[in-house]
Amino acid sequence: MTDSPSSPRPVRLMLNKAHYPVTSLGPGTRAGIWTQGCTIGCAGCVSQDTWAADPGTLVDLAEVQDWLSGLPDPLDGITVSGGEPFQQPEALGALLEWVHAWRRERPAPVDVLVYSGYSLARLEKDHSALLGLCDAVLTGPYVERLNTPGPSWKGSSNQRLTALTALGRERYEGTTGSVADAPPMQVAVADGRIWFIGVPRRGDMDRLSARLRSAGITMEEVSWRS
Repeated sequence: MTDSPSSPRPVRLMLNKAHYPVTSLGPGTRAGIWTQGCTIGCAGCVSQDTWAADPGTLVDLAEVQDWLSGLPDPLDGITVSGGEPFQQPEALGALLEWVHAWRRERPAPVDVLVYSGYSLARLEKDHSALLGLCDAVLTGPYVERLNTPGPSWKGSSNQRLTALTALGRERYEGTTGSVADAPPMQVAVADGRIWFIGVPRRGDMDRLSARLRSAGITMEEVSWRS
């Protein structure tokens, strides 16, 4: 059976990965969604595996929605990163509109934090409707020389954390993108791969590689090298 001409075209998202629980990219226990595709290409980016706009990573948005719907509690928020989420505005908008409606059925508030390498001014100019569906955004390109020590949700100190709603102001204002008791990095294993989730400080990944080599473990195809 084929879809009728009037059937809506399913919205598809280029997806690098989705993970729960995430505790290093925003307050509380979160669902993490990493989009695939980014043309910004910040030097020193630890997620270079998300740069290529790979059609092979396309998934129906319904799959992401089903995954979110099936997550256990606690679920305090959703963090969307990448890749560059705003380079898929149709899919990002459809996802955030669905989350906006779905979270009304939740017993506790679920906030939405979106990371972007674009400036807030550019997002306000080009994607104001999408910003209206976010509780907070962390904006600006990653600048390796401004990667500073200490736990932080920011990759570098030039980046800006902006609360956009009452829930966003409650959870993000006054934090300056840094929480002292937040774990700087998480380790997850899925599909035979090891994922490091969070914001490493400059040199952390090279030091990790060296320590693993000393233990006889070699990492191949790492995401922070092109």
